Amino acid sequence: MKKLSLILIPLAALLLTPFAAHAGGYAKQKVVYHVNYDNPKRQAGAMRNIQNHINAVGAENLDLKVIMHGKGVSLLKTANTDENFKSKVVSLKSQDINFNVCANTLRGKKINYETDLYDVTEEDIVPSGVAELARLQAEGYSYIKP
Repeated sequence: MKKLSLILIPLAALLLTPFAAHAGGYAKQKVVYHVNYDNPKRQAGAMRNIQNHINAVGAENLDLKVIMHGKGVSLLKTANTDENFKSKVVSLKSQDINFNVCANTLRGKKINYETDLYDVTEEDIVPSGVAELARLQAEGYSYIKP
């Protein structure tokens, strides 16, 4: 019996260690959130989901990107004039969340990212929102469309 416990105790500790090391038992995650709709309630809900995701997993265990294309870029248009949206975007960015915007959408809708969208730089623009979603999924990012 003593020999069995000498084997089982270290084995149990080894199996439980990965769960103890991460918030709520979650391991590191790579996630992409897809926003392509112009609905302020849904967009606010998406940002709430993202914050809840951070709270559950821990910012240090999360590589999370938000890809916006089509009507979804209105999220950052709204943040340009709405203090509530702006504060949510600022809060998420301060937790290392990346907001990426589709260059095709900017061209097609004649949107000037410097004046029309909140806090967008050239580095935030991807050539194609859908192509970026596919690339990230191929790199192991989990896809979420809130």
